[in-house]
Amino acid sequence: MADPSHNKRIWGWFFFDWASQPYHTLLVTFVFGPYFASVATLYFMGTGLEEQAADARAQSLWSLGLTISGLVVGFGGPVMGALADAAGRRMPWIVAFSVLYVLGAGSLWWTLPDGSNLWFGLMAFGLGFIGAEFALIFTNAQLPTLGDRSDVGKISGTGFAFGYLGGLISLVIMLLLFVEQGTGRTLIGIAPLFGLDPETREGTRFVGPFAAVWFLVFMIPYFRWVREVRTPATRVPAGQTLRRLLQTVRVLGHRPSLLSFLGGSMLYRDALNGLYGFGGTYALLVLNWDITRVGVFGIISVISAAVMTWVGGRLDKRFGPKPVIVVAVLSLIVVCVIIVNMSRTSLFGVSLSHGSSLPDTVFMICGVLIGGLGGIVQAASRSLMVRHTTPKTATESFGLFGLAGRATSFLAPALIGIVTLSTENARFGVLPLIALFILGLVLLRWTHAEGDQTAP
Repeated sequence: MADPSHNKRIWGWFFFDWASQPYHTLLVTFVFGPYFASVATLYFMGTGLEEQAADARAQSLWSLGLTISGLVVGFGGPVMGALADAAGRRMPWIVAFSVLYVLGAGSLWWTLPDGSNLWFGLMAFGLGFIGAEFALIFTNAQLPTLGDRSDVGKISGTGFAFGYLGGLISLVIMLLLFVEQGTGRTLIGIAPLFGLDPETREGTRFVGPFAAVWFLVFMIPYFRWVREVRTPATRVPAGQTLRRLLQTVRVLGHRPSLLSFLGGSMLYRDALNGLYGFGGTYALLVLNWDITRVGVFGIISVISAAVMTWVGGRLDKRFGPKPVIVVAVLSLIVVCVIIVNMSRTSLFGVSLSHGSSLPDTVFMICGVLIGGLGGIVQAASRSLMVRHTTPKTATESFGLFGLAGRATSFLAPALIGIVTLSTENARFGVLPLIALFILGLVLLRWTHAEGDQTAP
């Protein structure tokens, strides 16, 4: 059978983003995350805690799950990336982690609404999350083989935009056909499909199996069209490979551009993940939105993310990734300042009338900007990483990139929890994210706009 054309190979690579994005859109942010928070809150209130304390306990439990799974990805990614580079194969690893994705997502069905197995739900979520993130490291490493330096920014941005479109469609399907409202009906007034029981929230819990099936179906174009560009298998012993990885880390001190980029992206991506991980739960716990309204918020956010990320890819091609990252992160800082100064009853200290819809409107606009600017930051960061690596060591390099994105993944959740508990005000929990964004920009000062492709 003839090999797919180069254009079809690029489209196949896009389909990984399309297939995997629902884990973040549906499970992390807009459906399962808020569902888990609501179930955990009711469970802890049932143990005698006041609502505010139960909210804090639920948020801390969710942050714990994100922290542990993030650390596993962060510190395991570079090791497996180095081993894959030594063997000259990436596709078997992508298959293996795809299996984890499907198992973890599918198992979320059994996260019961009475809160009796919260830890099971958290572990299943973590398993799928680890599979999704590890697979992403290996597919990111294929980016340098899809185009030259002038094209990777556009390809990266288009891939993210395509993925967001997939996330949007999957979210719309869930809200219209499965997620039950308080009435037991979906957003369009029908009972959840397949006879799912709204009393036990089976429509909402179906989000896990739905994400798993979505992934299985839409990974087919990826596996059919993405032919691995194999390098000769060197059969390097595992010990020697790991020693080379340690040497790569040691020589970062002699590559200040790469070091500053990894350090800066570590902080601003951690802040961004904090916004993603707690955006839906913030709306549910602070603004008292229900999951359906959070889902509508998600639809609007994902549409903006798809459009703005596509535009960001074009800006990357014209101006380069670094200026695009800087402008996007500065804009996210402004968004965070707005969120911190907004409550149900006031905006920047100005009292609002009882029942005012202004906080809802403002937060909706903030969600639009977070989705769009976040997509731009992620796509441009992937593009800038390509400028700091070589195809020979791409998986190892993107493993380090994954480490930079996850090594401090505990910071944002932990700081959000600490500040929230100490101030007894959930919106002040956003303050540490502003600091992380600013510190990330400071470190980017020493990053060369055209990168550094010195081989380790």
